Amino acid sequence: MEDLKQSKQELRKAIEKKLKTLSAKEIRKKCKLIEDRLFAFANFLEAETTLFYLNRPNEVDTRQILEKCRQASKGIVLPLFNADNNGVKLYKVYDMQADLKTGPNNILMPDPDRCKLLDIKDIDIAIIPGIAFDEKGGRIGDGTGRYDRLIPELPITARKVALSLEEQMTPAVPMEAHDRYVDIIITDQRIIYKI
Repeated sequence: MEDLKQSKQELRKAIEKKLKTLSAKEIRKKCKLIEDRLFAFANFLEAETTLFYLNRPNEVDTRQILEKCRQASKGIVLPLFNADNNGVKLYKVYDMQADLKTGPNNILMPDPDRCKLLDIKDIDIAIIPGIAFDEKGGRIGDGTGRYDRLIPELPITARKVALSLEEQMTPAVPMEAHDRYVDIIITDQRIIYKI
């Protein structure tokens, strides 16, 4: 088990190193290609309630995607993770400026006083973050396990979709028993359906 944890940490570092070779302009261009693929993806277009994420370092930047959703009047749902009990609540965000507040580690999160609480059963599609992915749907996140706990709570019918730069794709992600897979990965070059 310690070997798997170490392998995951090494993979995170390798991906971070790869991403640092890209210029900000290259990353923006790749994120735009991912955005275009997402907005042409039938499951996403048909979904009434979509769970998104606010990106952390080494994850695909979602700011432009969220702004485009706002402009298209597509509902935005964001998670609020509770560090005390490893729980999560989902909130519908109406105004990306006013409805978010800065949380621990300067990470933006929904403000429960301004957003509407939603039931996880209402989610049609979930956009799941990650740092590294493989073609089988394996993913490595930031190491907190938050999404590994969230994914099994989602409705069985909800598609779990990851956004990834091609540079974040790897032949095989080391997976532990508690790690969860995604169904589909949208990259700047292709859409990958879990094998």
